[in-house]
Amino acid sequence: MSTPKAYVIFIKESMHDEVEMAHYKAAVGASFKGHSPGFLAAYGALEVVEGAPAEGVVILEFADMEKARAWYHSPAYQEAARHRFAGAVYRGMIVEGIAPPR
Repeated sequence: MSTPKAYVIFIKESMHDEVEMAHYKAAVGASFKGHSPGFLAAYGALEVVEGAPAEGVVILEFADMEKARAWYHSPAYQEAARHRFAGAVYRGMIVEGIAPPR
């Protein structure tokens, strides 16, 4: 049986420091080196149909949960993320996808 893919989802609820977010944007790209995520959505048009308002959504695809966790917990991403934590309120999650059919 194939391993299901995994998705990292970030929901930006509100930004309060544009300078910190600019630092995040400048640093996050380097964190992807060696991790090869697929970019499924990144701050495109957004319509909230249920729940709290959101300012933006990012969805990244990884080969599996282990690879998604490895990227998220990597020193390079955590260094970039400290700027995101200082600049905005986000919800973040890693979710396992559905296993492909055999």
